[in-house]
Amino acid sequence: MSVLFSNFSWYELWGPLYLVFCGLLSYWYFKRVVFFHRLTITTTHINCFMSAVVLLYLIKGSPLAVIAKHYLFSAHILQLSVLFFAIIPLFILGLPTSFLRQYFWHYRTRLFMGMLAYPWVNVFLFNGIVTVYLLPPVFNTIQESVLLTLISQVVLMLVAFLMWWVIISPIPEVSHIPYLSRIVYIFFASILLMPIGIFLLIIQKEHYHVYAAVAGDLIPFMTAIYDQQLAGGILKVVQLTSYVFALLKIVLTWGKEEDEKEGQVDDENIRVVQGVVIYLQQGKR
Repeated sequence: MSVLFSNFSWYELWGPLYLVFCGLLSYWYFKRVVFFHRLTITTTHINCFMSAVVLLYLIKGSPLAVIAKHYLFSAHILQLSVLFFAIIPLFILGLPTSFLRQYFWHYRTRLFMGMLAYPWVNVFLFNGIVTVYLLPPVFNTIQESVLLTLISQVVLMLVAFLMWWVIISPIPEVSHIPYLSRIVYIFFASILLMPIGIFLLIIQKEHYHVYAAVAGDLIPFMTAIYDQQLAGGILKVVQLTSYVFALLKIVLTWGKEEDEKEGQVDDENIRVVQGVVIYLQQGKR
């Protein structure tokens, strides 16, 4: 670890610009969302949003960012995994439905959001782009250009946002996905990213040249192959953990709604004849 602190300044290690950005983001959230009297905000919203802000700084402004950029491929995958499978869904969960409806569902964006919120397009789009990004020839080419790196990360964040929008379905008007369909959606999402995860776990050759050149500099026993295998494990663990939490939330919400419906009488099947309430069974009139 000493090589990390000797080769980089405190400015590079602790990212004050990201700290300022996260501070401004938090200020905007409390001013425009939390304390805005027209929005209904809960403690859960605030906890989710602030957790996302803290995680964002940890992966982009802490020494982890330097390690991910210069030393370990596994640290880079940890960055992406936390961003795609934790930070983005937490940001969505941190915004109340009324706020999302106001800014993501109006006459200027309705057509755009309606098209991109189609679930089965997004699940293949996100997993396909992530898989292509992690293919060694593509990844090595992208890392040689700052512009390509920036563009690829923006595209990945966009498709990850759209994928989680389908899973969370914060606005029914945009994508009213039944609970069972969302469960199937998550299952396919976990399967589609499995090939690249297995590839990283089983390969026995150095494929990511940017990190192979500095293998062992930070952690002596960490060879380039071990680094790649650790990256594959991190990718699947973080992905599956986030999906398990999403499934648990969906199942609990679904069960709660079913319990609330139990014992309720369907108004459409009620007729009143001379003051007597008659319940008509389905299919009989």
